[in-house]
Parts: sequence; structure tokens; C-alpha cells
Amino acid sequence: MTEHKRIRNAELREWVYAAESTIHGTGLFAARAIRKGEYIGTYWGPQAKRNGPYVLWVYEEGDEDNAIGRSGRNLLRYLNHSRPGNTAFDGFDLYATRAIRRGEELTFDYLESEFD
Repeated sequence: MTEHKRIRNAELREWVYAAESTIHGTGLFAARAIRKGEYIGTYWGPQAKRNGPYVLWVYEEGDEDNAIGRSGRNLLRYLNHSRPGNTAFDGFDLYATRAIRRGEELTFDYLESEFD
């Protein structure tokens, strides 16, 4: 667990930026080299009441009825899907699952997390 969460875009911009993606629309890219296992930031926004664009749901395996959703308001909302992704969520905190080069698009598997 990280002491200081990166939530605000001003903090996240040292790590990531949004730009046109070859995967889909706008994507999230590494502003610097990121080491495997390194904390990148926290998906932040108001609690979601229903599914929609930029909503991330977090729940324990087999306990989908108690899922908590956030409607993304920071740069992390631009993460695109890829299998396998190069990042994964632990709750709402995003970590690199492998070394990521500066300028490389950050992705995660929308259906799985390395921490499940």
C-alpha cells in the first residue's frame, strides 16, 4: 500500500498522459519508464450507481452483488483493454505488471486482474 495516493491529474501527469490510441479512441501512455510492480495511480471519481463509460467496478471474486463502482474523473479513465494488459488494479490502485517504456500505452484486461 502506498502512503500517498496519486489521484489528481496534476500528480498523475508525471507518470501518464492521454493521447490518441491505436487500440481505441483516447488511450493512456507512460510519461516515464515504469518498473514492474510500481504503483501508478488511483482510479478516482464519484461512486457509480450504474454501469457506463469510464466506470470501474471492484469486488471480491464471487461477490459481485457487493461491487463498488467509480465513475472515472482522472486520467486513468483512458485505460484501454488488452489481453494481457501491462497493468492491473488492486482495488482502485493501478500497478504495472511488467516494465513499461516511456511512450508505451498502458492497458489492462477489463475482465481480470492480476490481484484477483
